Amino acid sequence: MSSEVKKNPKHFQLNPNWAQLQQKLKSSAKPSRHSNNQQSETPNSILGKRKERPNSDPDDAKPNPLIPTNDDSSVTDVLAMDCEMVGVGQGNKSALGRVTLVNKWRNVIYDEFVRPVEHVVDFRTHISGIRPRDLKKAKDFRVVQKKVADLIKGKILVGHALHNDLKALLLTHPKKDLRDTSEYQPFLKEGRRKALRHLASEVLGVEIQNGEHCPVDDARAAMLLYTKSRKEWEKSVKDQLRLKEKQKKRKQRKKPKSDINQNNAPTAS
Repeated sequence: MSSEVKKNPKHFQLNPNWAQLQQKLKSSAKPSRHSNNQQSETPNSILGKRKERPNSDPDDAKPNPLIPTNDDSSVTDVLAMDCEMVGVGQGNKSALGRVTLVNKWRNVIYDEFVRPVEHVVDFRTHISGIRPRDLKKAKDFRVVQKKVADLIKGKILVGHALHNDLKALLLTHPKKDLRDTSEYQPFLKEGRRKALRHLASEVLGVEIQNGEHCPVDDARAAMLLYTKSRKEWEKSVKDQLRLKEKQKKRKQRKKPKSDINQNNAPTAS
């Protein structure tokens, strides 16, 4: 059987690595230690690469849940907003530097750098990600303010610590239409608010805000947190509104009695 193998070396062509090794062993009766190592490393390294290929780059195979599921960039009934601030005045006063809005599909519908009214003294780049060059051609604050106001009007507005973003925009929004991930009861820990990055990690399994913040990722994370809990969240909002209506009616029922007493009170002649 061994003689047949020698007569038919073509059988070894099935694996060129072993054919190469056999040829080198035949050419050298006493191979040096270096040549043996080199020969053994060659097939092992090649075969090793083939074995590792399916397991290489495991992170690449894991989908990012923040990525939109479609390319629909229309204005939906629910919008998420996130803003980044810069420092003005003495540097401790915040002003709007960038604002981003995404729709319920997490597609960006508005994303603009903003030129504050006051002079910027601190770009807070390590957090905001904003650099001087970003504001050179930025839009005027009033232009952005009006655009955002038009977009969010009549919409459910989602975000994290929305009062800070609305304050920077000098805008208000009906409380019944606010969905703040920093205030939603199931997202609180012993009554305390959690940072958005912690909620994203714990609930969504995604890491954000590792270094400079990205308002697009932050808005998408807030929207995904909302959509995952939308059914329960909206039910709690309706329950709160019903409770307030009942309390309001009770007050109105008690009010006429006091008014009657006041009307029947004697007047000075």
